[in-house]
Amino acid sequence: MKKIQILGAGCAKCKKLADNAEAAARELALEFEMEKVTDINEIMAYGVMMTPALAVDGDVKVVGKMPSKDEIKKILA
Repeated sequence: MKKIQILGAGCAKCKKLADNAEAAARELALEFEMEKVTDINEIMAYGVMMTPALAVDGDVKVVGKMPSKDEIKKILA
């Protein structure tokens, strides 16, 4: 099971990233768990200084930009 983490304070971009990531995982028929990390100290512990960010299984994949659903599918595949 993949663990998809959205790192961000809950802004509109963070919500859109969460929607795109969930849609990508569903299209790939993956078993996944979605976690939204909103605590700034926890986000900084990942080494992330710009949000939104996307982490998969604790490994940060995208920082400070909004990947498309197709880009996320490539990351998850």
